[in-house]
Amino acid sequence: MTGALDPAATLRRLCADAASRIGDRGLRERLREIREQLGQPLQVAVAGAVSGGKSTLVNALLERSVAPADAGECTRVVTSYEYGDEDGEVAIELVDGRVRHSRLDPDGRMPARLGVPVERVARIRVTLRCPALRRLTVVDTPGVNTVTVANEEAARRMLFGTGAGDHAQALVYVLRYVQRFDASTLADFRTLSAACGMTGVNTLAVLSQVDRRGDEEDPWPSARRLAARAYEQLRTSVFDVVPVVGLLAEAARAEVLGAAELDGLRALAALDEWDLDDLLLDVEQFATAPDYPVPVRVRRSLVARLHRYGIRVATSALRERDLDLDGLRGVLLAASGFAGRDGAGSVASGISHFTHRAEQLKALAAINRLRGLVRAPASEADRPVLAALAATLDDGQPISGSLAGLRVVAAVDAVGRGQLTLDEQMLGELLRLARNDDPAAQLGLEPGAPAGAAAAAAGEATIRWRQLAVTAGTAVAGQRARDVLGVFEGLATGRPASTVPAARTPAVKPRSALPVTGDVRRLLDSPVVPAADQVALRALLTGVDLAGQVGAPPDAEPGAVARAAAAHVARFRALLHRPLPAADRRAVTAVCDVYEAIWSAADSWEETADVHRG
Repeated sequence: MTGALDPAATLRRLCADAASRIGDRGLRERLREIREQLGQPLQVAVAGAVSGGKSTLVNALLERSVAPADAGECTRVVTSYEYGDEDGEVAIELVDGRVRHSRLDPDGRMPARLGVPVERVARIRVTLRCPALRRLTVVDTPGVNTVTVANEEAARRMLFGTGAGDHAQALVYVLRYVQRFDASTLADFRTLSAACGMTGVNTLAVLSQVDRRGDEEDPWPSARRLAARAYEQLRTSVFDVVPVVGLLAEAARAEVLGAAELDGLRALAALDEWDLDDLLLDVEQFATAPDYPVPVRVRRSLVARLHRYGIRVATSALRERDLDLDGLRGVLLAASGFAGRDGAGSVASGISHFTHRAEQLKALAAINRLRGLVRAPASEADRPVLAALAATLDDGQPISGSLAGLRVVAAVDAVGRGQLTLDEQMLGELLRLARNDDPAAQLGLEPGAPAGAAAAAAGEATIRWRQLAVTAGTAVAGQRARDVLGVFEGLATGRPASTVPAARTPAVKPRSALPVTGDVRRLLDSPVVPAADQVALRALLTGVDLAGQVGAPPDAEPGAVARAAAAHVARFRALLHRPLPAADRRAVTAVCDVYEAIWSAADSWEETADVHRG
């Protein structure tokens, strides 16, 4: 995959370059961690309230009953489930840096005891030979009773047990099913997701235990209505809100039912339907009463694995036809809603959305971490490196031409952070772009709509987004609007969005010197411009190519030219924080614009060189 299609690869190069020039060991290590995480599977954290159905969902995702459902030691510790050939290996990482090794129990579940006090455990890593984990790492987090947090560090500590080093790139948050969500619950959820760097592009909300409304024989109509209402209230904070019966998803995907349970269900199916309903009115009595037609051990297992709704679904299916275990699992999977019902969104579709956009989500998370890193205290020698890195990641600037795939993701992220304000129509347009891959669906058209209709709809959208790009009140909002405008322009012309240049990208030859507009020469005599910066200005005005304009040698590599341009941007942007005459301020802004254009051109030049070398 070329850099133009792989934003994570571009950021890996950026981290490696910054690390090679940073003197501080701690900063180098943080850059190394960010770079390494960009090359690993997508990390998806599963979070939620205590006893909210989180562990059953984790097991359904893993297709193995590994995560403990009871409130044991392991439920109080962050546990990562990762792909590896050593199936069942458990690494217990301690807060002092040591690692203790163990294995899953013979039944394949997490051990009840860790062999070390919980307070000394930083996290647990479990290796599974599970194909799904090749694409994503599932991070099971301790249950939380409240989601109100004040800042990012507190949010990470709440979810991951530490304030540093642990970061997920996507979040599945399990909300216990209720009749309605009050305003405080939704506000708390928004606070947590925002503090963890999560927005509508990388957060999936799951309504769990939708079968626990005892007065409803079919829980799905109410569950779908509640999910739709919750999505309307949370749509800038979540990709989707989906209902699920976690127990049934686990029973179907993790294959926890055996021959004894199937025989028990067949015996229950042979009873009169009304008699069975009477028996299930009190599931605790059903599980423990001594005189029922199915052994107590089996009934307890059925209640634990399926509960009332699952038993009803299974016995109803068995009355209609004889099923083996595989057939029963198919019935339970359909009833769980894990893979979708009636074309609605589902856990499976949400996870598919995450894995399909894994490189973009990893890049977005890395950018957010790097923006925090550049604000860290640093020595005089390291500050210019961090300043150049900060300039690269400036919200109002294109990170580089190779990150075009992040346009829609970054725009939704900006909406979630309150940096971009949209009316209902434009918010709907943006969310359709983010949620769909098919051009017709992205434009709100019926499947198979003719190309002319798609071009017309995209053309109408470009008018609105171009107007917003011109009138947006901040640099961030304006750039994000231009990003989305570029995508709609691509849809209008029938070109893939990733191949359409950003609306602000200058069309220049990569090596040719760029023209300097505005009265920049006046800065050569301005007392507010330091002597070193005046030397840089003379090079900018007289250089015959990009390298010369940034004071680099004629044979400088594109990366070196880009870094020099980024450093100049940071230096001259700092001047804008001083009180300047209006004419000087306009001239400094023009200088920054030229350096940014050089930086973007050098990045494109480097990508072209990479392609030829490849």
